[in-house]
Amino acid sequence: MRIARDGLPAITFLALCAGAFAFLSWIPCAVMLVLLGIVLWFFRDPERTAAYEDGKFYAPADGKIVEISECSHEFTGASVKVGIFMNLFSVHVNRTPCTGRVDYLSYVPGKKIAAFAPKASEINERSYVGLSTQWGRVMMVQIAGLVARRIVCRLSRGDVLEAGQRYGMIKLGSRVDLYMPRESAVSVKLGDIVKAGITEIGVIH
Repeated sequence: MRIARDGLPAITFLALCAGAFAFLSWIPCAVMLVLLGIVLWFFRDPERTAAYEDGKFYAPADGKIVEISECSHEFTGASVKVGIFMNLFSVHVNRTPCTGRVDYLSYVPGKKIAAFAPKASEINERSYVGLSTQWGRVMMVQIAGLVARRIVCRLSRGDVLEAGQRYGMIKLGSRVDLYMPRESAVSVKLGDIVKAGITEIGVIH
């Protein structure tokens, strides 16, 4: 199983602790090994491939659909927003929903209320990534949740991304919103479980 590189410091630390305790006492060693297993599971990063089709937008995150609404943003204009809530057991690596060029990046500090709440999109800590695509402007918003402590985004303006490409993650439960062009037809409904880079979220013709 591939492991996200953001988890390597914690994994290394726990492995060293388990090794050290192995020479002293089996109880703390066992505790460290259990914690190591949990951290390895959280930072798992499975390989995923799909037959990506032009005009279709794919899930940027694993999780549950908690919001489908119309909205507007300075980068995208009038849009359809789909919110995906990631719990502690979800794969937390985020992927791009379609091919496009990064033309907008913005980080907004904020609160950390429960990420499944609709207002989390407006008041929580969040990171915006806007893509220019042949179908219009698309945006992913990484939103910190109640226990999330770090948003990771490794993109720069001008980067050209492919559909399903890894671009970051959010540690410890959170949410990702996808803004699609207003003309897009939504392919999911509230309560659906989706997988990043696999599940079709919307389509535009």
